[in-house]
Amino acid sequence: MTEPIKLLRIYTDEAAYFGDRKVFELIASRAREAGLAGVTILEALLGFGRAAHVHRRHVLESDRAVVIEIVDAETKLRAFASELSDIPDVGLVTLEAVEVIGGTAARQLGQTGESD
Repeated sequence: MTEPIKLLRIYTDEAAYFGDRKVFELIASRAREAGLAGVTILEALLGFGRAAHVHRRHVLESDRAVVIEIVDAETKLRAFASELSDIPDVGLVTLEAVEVIGGTAARQLGQTGESD
């Protein structure tokens, strides 16, 4: 039996920095170093969180909400999420059940589409 596959979703904003690196770039880099299956970074058209600050792209500045999605085995994602505790501007972090039904990445995740 294969380990449950989950979706780790991290909400942050485009203008968040950790040192001299953007938070979303740092998280993507760490995900690659951790050997996670892959990462997708989505830029929202509009968004706000607990602080009710509306994030959107302006002509002279970039302050959109950003969503980082990573699909992999649950234990790997939980370990990775705990390693992000040193980044203060990471927003909401969620872990959701997903069903991998196909695609070339399914083999990397150990999901072949065949019944166990």
